[in-house]
Amino acid sequence: MSATDPHVPHDHTHCVSTALDTAEEVCARGGARLTPLRKRVLELVWQSHKPLGAYDILETLSREDGRRAAPPTVYRALDFLLEQGLVHRIASLNAFIGCAHPERAHEGQFLICRNCRIAVELDQPLIHRAISDSAAGLGFAVEAETVEITGLCARCKAAA
Repeated sequence: MSATDPHVPHDHTHCVSTALDTAEEVCARGGARLTPLRKRVLELVWQSHKPLGAYDILETLSREDGRRAAPPTVYRALDFLLEQGLVHRIASLNAFIGCAHPERAHEGQFLICRNCRIAVELDQPLIHRAISDSAAGLGFAVEAETVEITGLCARCKAAA
């Protein structure tokens, strides 16, 4: 498993900086334009390992940047980031989290703590293969796949 514990202290400034640099590379390679607003939305999504909702982003843009962005503007930025593989949508939370591996196409698999709301992206090809094989066996054509597993992270479990 390549997932790392987001509770372990790390240089989060470096984490965000690396995500933004990678986003620039991914967009340049794909001929997509990472506008200042799109980049800022991505930066906000990466500021923690907690999935962030569009209205949370909107509030932060207003409070920290003094921007009066409308909800459709934020949703368009998030749609762009999704299309480029730079963020994932956590459907159960109606929120977004930065993609740990935007340089390659993959399916989203997440461990989500129901207490602290930290989300960890897994990178388990065997999970994807099991879903694909099971679907194919039923004649089902998978168009999108996101696996969300809810429970307690190690820190919250220990505190319970």
